Amino acid sequence: MSDTTDTGPVLAADGRPLKRSLNRALRRQKLRALGLIAPLLIFVLVTFIAPIADMLFRSVENQIVSNTLPGTVQQLETWDATSGEAPGEAVYEALYYDLFLASEAKEHTRLGTRLNYEETGISSLFRSSGRKVDDVGEDYIDALEDLNEAWEDEAFWYSLMSGGEDAAKNSGLLDEERERLSGLTGDDYSADIGFVPGQDISQLLPNTARAYSSFALFTVIEDEDVVAEEEPWEAVKIALVQDIKRGADMSGYEGFGAEELRAAQDMLQGQPDIAFKEAFLDIDEDWGATDNWRTMQVYSPPFTAGYFLNAIDMQNGLDGPEARPENQQIYIMLFKRTLFMSLVIMGSCILLAYPVSYLLSNLPMRSANLLMILVLLPFWTSLLVRTSAWKVMLQQQGVINDTLVWLGLVDDASRLVMINNQFGTIVAMTHILLPFMILPMYSVMSTIPPSYVRAARSLGATNWTSFWRVYFPQSVPGIGAGSILVFILAIGYYITPEIVGGTTGTFISNRIAYHISSSLNWGLAAALGSILLAAVLILYWAYDKIVGIDNVKLG
Repeated sequence: MSDTTDTGPVLAADGRPLKRSLNRALRRQKLRALGLIAPLLIFVLVTFIAPIADMLFRSVENQIVSNTLPGTVQQLETWDATSGEAPGEAVYEALYYDLFLASEAKEHTRLGTRLNYEETGISSLFRSSGRKVDDVGEDYIDALEDLNEAWEDEAFWYSLMSGGEDAAKNSGLLDEERERLSGLTGDDYSADIGFVPGQDISQLLPNTARAYSSFALFTVIEDEDVVAEEEPWEAVKIALVQDIKRGADMSGYEGFGAEELRAAQDMLQGQPDIAFKEAFLDIDEDWGATDNWRTMQVYSPPFTAGYFLNAIDMQNGLDGPEARPENQQIYIMLFKRTLFMSLVIMGSCILLAYPVSYLLSNLPMRSANLLMILVLLPFWTSLLVRTSAWKVMLQQQGVINDTLVWLGLVDDASRLVMINNQFGTIVAMTHILLPFMILPMYSVMSTIPPSYVRAARSLGATNWTSFWRVYFPQSVPGIGAGSILVFILAIGYYITPEIVGGTTGTFISNRIAYHISSSLNWGLAAALGSILLAAVLILYWAYDKIVGIDNVKLG
């Protein structure tokens, strides 16, 4: 139909064109429908989609190295890991400033923990070095303070670094340090701290101005002190020594502290440079190990595939991904075990649930409802209690073994080992997940008309033929629904395998739980979880192709 006539467009009752009024009504209807489902949509996004997205991000996120050691990472870009030699002096100098700031913020232990996942021993290396890094170059600091007491005066340092009230300010440098500290600690450093480094002193002493700006931000925001009343960190004074020894041109500087700076330059002239590499080797000789530096270099990018490589028993080597040593390969075996045992549990649930569901669907309603209470009874008991009960029953001195010995089927000295192995996990999880298989089967079987089987028998079919050719095909959707439900639940279980599985009956989910709660390696846990999610989705896709998800019914 056309929305126009010979005299013009067709109008609605309110005088507007009919097409526009119809579109407006449809738009209101869609907005109303969206408003009705909005709470559910938001709930799904917050509780389901967002956690999965966060897990996927954590599996590749690796910003802790570059945020904690930015200068060191930059210097390591030119180091050749295949040379067999430790990095040069510039890398160790950058490490000093980065580690000093990280230790003040108590972030160096987090970095050590992260790198320790890749190279054992780095965690203790960072922990011990963080306590001793403020001793590096202490002779130079003592000489500077002995030269003039002003270098111990908080107000003098504040005036020197700010350049005075009328001096031009370098707010860009302060903003850079705000961003650096925010990346290091995750806190907000945008507040006013009552200090901005002077432009002239920033050009004359760039490293000193940068170190003092970090000190000022941390002092005011984290320690809640007044920067002008606190003596600077040792790292600030070491930066001053380095700036002066690298030829800072004092001839044209006439600002605050010019006389003290020239005296310090005269004192330091001719003295040897600070040996940062030697100082770190004195702290711990492991700072000379190339494996530690290679690990820092490999995992310095903000994103990494290292977690996923670890999840499939591989690692980043000098020439790219390589297999881990055989005695460290565990995750592929756990994935295979998880899939195999989940399929066995699913199969055992099918074998046990089918006759029970068939019986329930063919009993009178009164009797079926009474027996259904027995099926649902396990849901009224704690999962931990049910699992612990199986641990009591299956152990060598448990009820089942005692019964077998009493019946003479098993010798007392040869009791069956049914716990802390795969058998115990399969038995306990089959019992726990059996109701999830019975309910979908029963709901489908209860809708199958008994007259179909009777008609088949009246036409000459045997009991088996009528069941297999008529009844069973109609019950397959219930089997499919129960199988998917049981398999997905089984593949993610970790409490029952942890209690009754021992070393041979645990799942990959137990390892994920360990990394989340004990080792705190959330990146590896996220990678393992992502692979497990991908495996479930692939199996779901394969099931849809073979059986068809449209054939799955819950009744």
